Amino acid sequence: MGSGDGEFRNPNGVAVASDSSVYVADTNNHRIQKFTSEGGFVRNWGTYGTGDGEFSQPYDIAVASDSSVYVTDLQNNRIQKFTAEGVFVRKWGTVGTGDGEFSQPYDIAVASDGSVYVSDSNNHRIQKFTAEGGFISKWGTQGFGDGEFYLPNGVAVASDGSVYVSERNIHRIKKFDSGGVFVRKWGYQSSDDGQFNYPNSVAVASDGSVYVADRQNNRIQKFTSEGVFVSKWGTRGSGEGEFYDPHGVAVASDGSIYVSDSGNHRIQKFSMGP
Repeated sequence: MGSGDGEFRNPNGVAVASDSSVYVADTNNHRIQKFTSEGGFVRNWGTYGTGDGEFSQPYDIAVASDSSVYVTDLQNNRIQKFTAEGVFVRKWGTVGTGDGEFSQPYDIAVASDGSVYVSDSNNHRIQKFTAEGGFISKWGTQGFGDGEFYLPNGVAVASDGSVYVSERNIHRIKKFDSGGVFVRKWGYQSSDDGQFNYPNSVAVASDGSVYVADRQNNRIQKFTSEGVFVSKWGTRGSGEGEFYDPHGVAVASDGSIYVSDSGNHRIQKFSMGP
């Protein structure tokens, strides 16, 4: 744990660009850090504050096909957009319940068409925007039924446009089409295969495989696109391949898997899972 280059204080979101650069939301240092695919430090940007390019607990990060970088600025209740070099481009959002407003925006994902999806957690909904922050649509209301949410956290978009959402407090994953129509759900609170204990984030590989950071079970789980359990790895600890409160997961184009091991203040990289 630290605040130097390449050090972290509770990293949360992690994302991989098409050039294999790795971006990390270094949440409690209020900054973004950029690395090579092997963990070589490249640059960082951000400091605590409310100004353009400043953050108050940046929680998640996503990289578009044009290398634009999107960050959920959690306590400032907004989204910020940057170039790959960390130059501020634009921002949108303020605290509220209206279209384009947020109450604790946790996760963010960018679809292949450039659409941006945000898990607006305390408003119990998903919001969809253009790449420039223009409001497109929203879905969800507070509840436990299909198409309803209770504090949605992670969000990921597959190449076919399917949207996956993790509801960590009720220990399940939901799948929707690109327009927000409910498709399926799976999971309940347990340490059994395919079940969860606070699933914090979700990522989708190019082959459609779904990876979940199963936070309080201190493991990563892999599923098919239909929610069928495939494999898992990890246990609580500080050794290689062990986790303490894993928050974020991302999959690179070559199948490498990156995990923000938040409680251990580090990033771990794995080869393609079985």
